Amino acid sequence: MTATNAVHATGLVKRFGAFHAVDGIDLEVRPGEIFGVLGPNGAGKTTTLKMLATLLPIDGGEAEIFGVDVRREPHRIRQLVGVTGQYASVDENLTGAENLILFARLLGQSTAQARRTAADLLGRFGLEEAADRQIQNFSGGMRRRLDLAASLIARPPLIFLDEPTTGLDPRTRGQMWDTIRELVAQGSTILLTTQYLDEADQLADRIAVIDRGRKVAEGTPDQLKSSVGSSTLHLRVVDREQTARAAAIVEQVLGEAPVLTPEAGGLNIALGDANQTADVLIALRQGEVDITTAAVRQPTLDEVFLTLTGHHAEDDTDKEVA
Repeated sequence: MTATNAVHATGLVKRFGAFHAVDGIDLEVRPGEIFGVLGPNGAGKTTTLKMLATLLPIDGGEAEIFGVDVRREPHRIRQLVGVTGQYASVDENLTGAENLILFARLLGQSTAQARRTAADLLGRFGLEEAADRQIQNFSGGMRRRLDLAASLIARPPLIFLDEPTTGLDPRTRGQMWDTIRELVAQGSTILLTTQYLDEADQLADRIAVIDRGRKVAEGTPDQLKSSVGSSTLHLRVVDREQTARAAAIVEQVLGEAPVLTPEAGGLNIALGDANQTADVLIALRQGEVDITTAAVRQPTLDEVFLTLTGHHAEDDTDKEVA
């Protein structure tokens, strides 16, 4: 292991009885990047983050944060990381300023210093006007920004964001994305877990795709997209009963089976060359398989996830046992 990595983890395992929530995951996060951990509910994202943040014991494998062993030196790890969970950890009955002052005092700051810290963070996150408002009167986006502000009081070099935009409207999600980018521009390293494919695509420098406790792929968004072909042909057949026949024809032409989509009669076909579209359409016509729609476009992370796991990122409704 090397101290030059913000996170270096090998073979992480977490068991809950006979259930393996995390089953041998390796992660390497470089300083100054946004590293995304992408997967559906129940994939093991939050459990992995909790082990790295010392909130859950590691059952197997090794992990270091900036060269510090997570299992052997948990107190030092907590000085290196800030954690923002899926749900705001602020006190509903206190104001925005009071929450930040409270957290700062708990971290050892004097009253005067805590007030300065709170004022600075409220300004950085655009919450000055809400400083004296009780949290119960905050919108969801304001709560998330305040929660993120609280995690920065100790100015940690590494920030864990566990699904930071869950439940937010599109405009507020965009504001959170801007805030995350600003943190990285100011020198922070971000480990981001998300089930939103567009979020990973927008923010992450590199992405680890995990499913059912295991890492199934890793790379930049462009590398992951190119792994399923330079283009993707989306087809829908007229008669859904002919879906299997259409898939067999496509496999005969291209040598690889297409991925069936949740829509009735839908197929996603990875193309090494967009010119193969004509070969597929001609073969389907000769095979007397009628189609309603056909479209070629660059692959998305959703198609990557579907190809790697056989289901969409949002399909798995099982919750993690953390």
